[in-house]
Amino acid sequence: MTGFVFATGVENSAPIVAGGKRLDEYELCGHYARWREDFDAVQELGLGFLRYGPQLFSTFVGEGRYDWAFADETLNDLRRRGITPIADLCHFGVPDWIGDFQNPDFPRLFEGYARAFARRYPWVQMFTPVNEMYICAKFSALTGWWNERLTGDRSFVTALKHIVKANILAMQAILETRPDAMFVQSESSEHYHAALPGAQARAAFHNAHRYLSLDLNYGHPVDANMYEYLLDNGMTREEYGFFQHNTTRARCILGNDYYPSSEQWVFPDGRVEGGGEVLGYGEITRQYFNRYRIPVMHTETNVAQGPHGDEGVHWLRKEFANVLRVREVGVPIIGFTWYSITDQVDWDNMLREVRGTVNPLGLYDLDRNIRPVGRAYKELVAAWKDLTPVRSGVLTLPVTPLHS
Repeated sequence: MTGFVFATGVENSAPIVAGGKRLDEYELCGHYARWREDFDAVQELGLGFLRYGPQLFSTFVGEGRYDWAFADETLNDLRRRGITPIADLCHFGVPDWIGDFQNPDFPRLFEGYARAFARRYPWVQMFTPVNEMYICAKFSALTGWWNERLTGDRSFVTALKHIVKANILAMQAILETRPDAMFVQSESSEHYHAALPGAQARAAFHNAHRYLSLDLNYGHPVDANMYEYLLDNGMTREEYGFFQHNTTRARCILGNDYYPSSEQWVFPDGRVEGGGEVLGYGEITRQYFNRYRIPVMHTETNVAQGPHGDEGVHWLRKEFANVLRVREVGVPIIGFTWYSITDQVDWDNMLREVRGTVNPLGLYDLDRNIRPVGRAYKELVAAWKDLTPVRSGVLTLPVTPLHS
């Protein structure tokens, strides 16, 4: 397969939030009951790829013990339909018996889960082992919103090193079964702008901090101030050395996610406010690509849609225009994703509380009626189906067809 990847996903965030409750997007969005309709929708749009995976908290029931019932039913149905899954193995939460991301056993345990998954579904080739590693660590252990709900730099570094190590060990374990596996690191792409001259140092700190998960994952040396930050907050030199010498970047695709909230204004007093689209996806993607020099995929975007849906259609076209632009200037970009197939729940409060608020972000609403952005995406996919990943044609994706 050498064509451009058009994808969507089924939102499966499942963190522990306020009050110790687990916020399970599969349940809140009705996916457990209506997954066949969701897969029908993927096919209706003409999409061949789906970011999808079983919920870790309910599938990984104990060390070496797994409940594959729902995964068997859904993944095998995707295979029958000819939809290629990008297997999403850990999306913001862990099983209760593991605890949270402060647990030093998490990397080893997750490695075992990834190995078991790959052996059970050896036909799956594309994976996102841990989704948005930076956001997961930040919201769990720096902002205090999810899971361990801690708010210090030391707890953040602890969560980060465990999450990234888990991702690396999972990739190595999967490669034992599927040597040609490809890993799509879906990660937030961010940029911080100094609102006033007195905020320039703070903005520079944030702009170095945002790279930490990918720097560690790809064995890229962190900036000098970030190296001191990591050591000052509990990472040992030996731990840092592990990340420098265990990269699997040759099998990786840099999946970057861009939303209207991806850019922030920084103020001298430390305040951070949403910046909207200042540089845009194209410029920020060039920043990330220039740092890591590996193929890129736009792995998430959406925008809240009003009653007529014009906002979603406008944003879709603008994002895809940015994709075409970075492709034209030589960045090897291999795909685009509107996330997710249906509306989501409680993302308006960043999953901090279970309120049951429906967020109109999907290609379909929760009654499984197509939205204007869904019709526009279907049209876009049909029109651009012959697009190649890179204008020069130098990049090919060794994806094995599902029927083989």
